[in-house]
Amino acid sequence: MALAVRPPHEHTHLRPLTYDEVRQFPDDGYRYELVDGELLVTPSPNKAHQRAVTNLTALLVRAAPTTMETLVGPVDWYVRPTTAFVPDLVVVRRDARADPQRVLDPPVLAVEVLSPSTRHRDVGLKLRAYEDAGLGWYWVVDPLEPRLTVHRLVDGRFVEQATVTGDERYAADEPFGVEVTPAALVS
Repeated sequence: MALAVRPPHEHTHLRPLTYDEVRQFPDDGYRYELVDGELLVTPSPNKAHQRAVTNLTALLVRAAPTTMETLVGPVDWYVRPTTAFVPDLVVVRRDARADPQRVLDPPVLAVEVLSPSTRHRDVGLKLRAYEDAGLGWYWVVDPLEPRLTVHRLVDGRFVEQATVTGDERYAADEPFGVEVTPAALVS
């Protein structure tokens, strides 16, 4: 017997949504995430966004140690029944708990590339939610400026480690060595 689920835009509820309920939504090209049972819906990204994701993925794949794996979204990071994220890109430990549908342990690094529809969410709500979920490193890329902002979890709270723009270079030592130039991500 198939479960009839109303499309998300028609979904009204008095209780928090769960990951299992969201997995029942039709595949309609939107990205669905949960933060404490509240549904976040994101349209497909634009070309500048995807160019930045592709170029950063190539850098991270080459730089990450063999104990880690770089995955391009959509990849579900399941935190609890009412919270699941879909970062633009994650780096996870190869021995991290996962199943075919989702990553269960916090990624080593999650990256969000800003889009007009996600800008405020990625630097506000998701920054705090990632912090609460125990994400060690959170990078935010703005393809329009271009800019990279690096956050590191210290004593349970994110601390901004660096912000670089244009042709400035960010040379990371942690969580592994890699050099990123924001302008190169969008060219």
